[in-house]
Amino acid sequence: MSIWYVEAPLESLNAISANTMVEHLGIQFTAIDAESITASMPVDQRTIQPAGLLHGGASVALAETLGSVAATLCVNPAESTCVGLEINANHIRSVRSGYVTGVARPLHLGNSTQVWDIRIYDDNAEERLICVCRLTMAVLRR
Repeated sequence: MSIWYVEAPLESLNAISANTMVEHLGIQFTAIDAESITASMPVDQRTIQPAGLLHGGASVALAETLGSVAATLCVNPAESTCVGLEINANHIRSVRSGYVTGVARPLHLGNSTQVWDIRIYDDNAEERLICVCRLTMAVLRR
């Protein structure tokens, strides 16, 4: 059974990101299954800090993008909208190049709030954990 109220193809998710920070950072939605959504982001001049490492804010932007889109796909758009309340991040490992991939899964899908777990991995063969985020979303009635 799927958690999604709205079934959105990846092409649509990537298309709505045009002319936004999501597009500027190179974030691309890459997979969606019954319980999770995945996106990747390059580690390049747009997403690194002056020391040449992936910027923690870029990781948080990837996580919030994933969680916000996921939350929105879980509600009836005619009745509700979702907005971020709080996000936290634990940066576990640094990355200097390549891509990172985030996977968002729900911890709680309530009528007034949702809580999402977003884990970000590097593109190393071992898919090392880079960052863990928790995003709380408010579900607002229209």
